[in-house]
Amino acid sequence: MIFNRYEWRLVLRVLLLFAAVTATVLVIFVLRQYLFLVITVPMLTYSLLDLIRFNKKAQDEVNQFVESIHYRDFSRHFDVRKAPNELKPLRKGFNDINSTFKVISRERETQYHYLQKILELVDTGIISYEQETGEIGWINESFKNLVGIPYLKSIHSLEKREPILYADVINLKPGEAKVMTITREQQQVKMLVTASIMRSEDKLNKLIAFQNVSEALDETESKAWSKLLNVMTHEIMNSVAPISSLADTLKNRLQAPDITDNLQNVDLEDIELGIDTIKRRSEGLLKFTESYRSLNKITKLDLNRVMVRDMFENLNSLMTPTLEKKNIELDIILRDPALTIEADINLLDQVLINLLVNAIEAVKDREEPQIILQAEQQSGKLLLKVVDNGVGMPPELLDKIFIPFFSTRKTGSGIGLSLCKQIMLLHKGNIQVQSTEGKGSAFIMTFPV
Repeated sequence: MIFNRYEWRLVLRVLLLFAAVTATVLVIFVLRQYLFLVITVPMLTYSLLDLIRFNKKAQDEVNQFVESIHYRDFSRHFDVRKAPNELKPLRKGFNDINSTFKVISRERETQYHYLQKILELVDTGIISYEQETGEIGWINESFKNLVGIPYLKSIHSLEKREPILYADVINLKPGEAKVMTITREQQQVKMLVTASIMRSEDKLNKLIAFQNVSEALDETESKAWSKLLNVMTHEIMNSVAPISSLADTLKNRLQAPDITDNLQNVDLEDIELGIDTIKRRSEGLLKFTESYRSLNKITKLDLNRVMVRDMFENLNSLMTPTLEKKNIELDIILRDPALTIEADINLLDQVLINLLVNAIEAVKDREEPQIILQAEQQSGKLLLKVVDNGVGMPPELLDKIFIPFFSTRKTGSGIGLSLCKQIMLLHKGNIQVQSTEGKGSAFIMTFPV
């Protein structure tokens, strides 16, 4: 109804202006009665000014609306009731548009906060920066925790803290993925890094995602070593066992009278010595291979809920004679005496004893040898730590000590830490090492709670 009235008012204004123009033309060019101009000219002027005023009001209303849109002030309300009748439809339309923009803006803000919350909760570290200037546009908590950097204003600031990581990130092309390694708190962390490009307001933003894959790679590596050991032990034992048996048979055969009578003593001794060597080395190789088969014997766990306090007391009783003999101090730190863990106690004891023996070896030549056995709950996980103030290890050894066959000791078999890692993986946990050369090492076992 209002809209129709507005149309009629506009039509009347146009008709009035047309009538005034027509009358003025008739008076001047047809009737030539110039006296009537006193009537037609004011009527023409009024019609023209009225139409201009009407358009100016509409233009002012549009300008105000455009200004509110420019500054994104969608809360502005155009009063329809107090508006002239001809402007009521316009103001109503503006209010409808503002209401629609409010809804869209609210939805976008909700989606933004929802996306922001998701990005904060995911374990993947995410960082985006403008490719031309390097200015950081977004960085989530997972990236800060993963890399250990609390704040970055520009991606170029990363160069001072992690120069190798910075170079890899800058050179990483969109769509590529690369495994990168950083050292954080004396631990090597492996990350799968991927990159993509987004265009926003004529600017190119590079989005980098960092995913911690250390545990996944450790598990894959452990399975690969397990398969290799299965094949290797099978083949070695199948080949060496007949050699050892044959050497034993030959040695017995040499003692027969028909052989000894036809050989000189020197030749007989040389042959016996050679056969003894073959037999001894074969048996040693069989024993060596048999020890590595223990890596693959552990496939199932006998899980029970045990008190960490009781477990530590048993370990202390077991290790006290050795510790006192070598004058080594063992400190046990357990802030929560009621702390429990679900584990295979026999296998877990084996891991802790292995780590304690290694710690004893590391501190034996220190002036004030000390070992700390500690348990605590942190970030939803249970941590068991064996810390020593021993000789420590150089950084290049930290990612090798859990590899089967690898040992830093001349008499070491290289099986202990590999076995520890497999036991921890069976517990759905992990074991990591922190070490500083000349200051000591800390082996940290992580269990899900």
